[in-house]
Amino acid sequence: MATAEDHTILPRPSFDKPVKVLIVISPYYADIAAGLLTGAKAELDAAGATYEVIEMPGALEVPTAIGISDRRSNFDGYVALGCVIRGETTHYDTVCNDSSRALQLLGLQGLCIGNGILTVENKKQAEVRADPNGQNKGGGAAAAALHLIALARKWSATSKGIGFKPMGEDTLMAGDADGNTIA
Repeated sequence: MATAEDHTILPRPSFDKPVKVLIVISPYYADIAAGLLTGAKAELDAAGATYEVIEMPGALEVPTAIGISDRRSNFDGYVALGCVIRGETTHYDTVCNDSSRALQLLGLQGLCIGNGILTVENKKQAEVRADPNGQNKGGGAAAAALHLIALARKWSATSKGIGFKPMGEDTLMAGDADGNTIA
């Protein structure tokens, strides 16, 4: 069972260029979703980020919506929000595992995603984690997305020499990259 023990919260990153985030939320449990959304918006507002919100029917559709959005839009990052409460069947396990795995795979492809899809045993656990004045995992997911965006921007100008380079930088006939031709 989760407790309210102290844990480290990283300082909020700052940005020199605007940040645009898409929040993808499943309002299946509307009251829980509203609390998560309040927390996510507050964190993004505090960082000066702009955001849009779209709704999907359930947690399984959230990663697909993020994937589609990434291919067809210009968001810097994403916040995935929703809640899955254990029921009487194994559907809970499928939804939890598949939505989480899909978000992780998108992240490993380079997308900056904060995962705020709650996976809980009962509604009371969800209420604690969605409380805007408490743990609020929506705010935590937004913070995670912001940290990933900051990291991606930090290393965006670094080239590892893979792929095509601009004309003139693609061929080195002899010598060092700085023009020195003496070995």
